[in-house]
Amino acid sequence: MKLVVAFIKPFKLDEVREALTSLGVQGLTVTEVKGFGRQKGQTEIYRGAEYQVSFLPKVRIEVVVQDALADAVVEAMATAARTDRIGDGKIFVLDVEHALRIRTGETGQAAL
Repeated sequence: MKLVVAFIKPFKLDEVREALTSLGVQGLTVTEVKGFGRQKGQTEIYRGAEYQVSFLPKVRIEVVVQDALADAVVEAMATAARTDRIGDGKIFVLDVEHALRIRTGETGQAAL
């Protein structure tokens, strides 16, 4: 099994969710986060005063899928989240050694 973690722009969340649903992904976790990469933040003006925003809002999406589905999930996320502008985000794929569904006691891929 693979854990796919993506950091994307918040307004792209619905498109990514729809792309994953079309692949048969049944569940995912979404967290609102802040961070920066090559963007290095941005300058904004509030009530006439200019200030530096060091951390930009992002959305972290986590989904655990079967090994065979991981590449398709990554491609779907990348396509749906792409704006061709700096700050589109990143996707990481990690191995999952074990999974357990607490309610039923199912383990491994059955727990997904």
